[in-house]
Amino acid sequence: MALGNIERMFVLGIDPGLTRCGFGLVEGALEGPETFRAVRAGVLASDPAARVEERLASIYADLLDLYNQVSPDVVVVEKVFFMRNAKTAIPVAQASGVAVALAGARGSLVRQFTSQEVKLAVAGYGAASKAQVQAMVARACSLASVPRPPDAADALALAITYLMVARVESRVAVGT
Repeated sequence: MALGNIERMFVLGIDPGLTRCGFGLVEGALEGPETFRAVRAGVLASDPAARVEERLASIYADLLDLYNQVSPDVVVVEKVFFMRNAKTAIPVAQASGVAVALAGARGSLVRQFTSQEVKLAVAGYGAASKAQVQAMVARACSLASVPRPPDAADALALAITYLMVARVESRVAVGT
């Protein structure tokens, strides 16, 4: 897909989780003024008492419905990275796999970024706090307050990261 030719695009960020899966749809462009519009954000939740396969099926159904409603040009999913607790990373990786596979099956361009890459792109500092990133999301999208819940703000940050990175990549591609 030649995204450089799209004037305005819709990017769906997904902050995967088995209990809460954050999503955020941002409208932006690869050229012109660096402006972002938060179109929609929220959380898809699964029942913590349900079996894992039921929870993943619930996330699948909710994401499919969301993808059908918003028809994103690009889907950005947080890349799972863990250093301490594999027990919590595994369910997040499972939810991430559902989001990536579903977007890929729909033919969407899929990108993944680590939380450090998101912090660097959005806040300008790879070790920024969650609060700093969320404040920058609100500022970048001209929102009166930080989006809630935090999973939704994180998903918006993923979408903004894609737009910022893709802008640079498109400039580098033109120069080569």
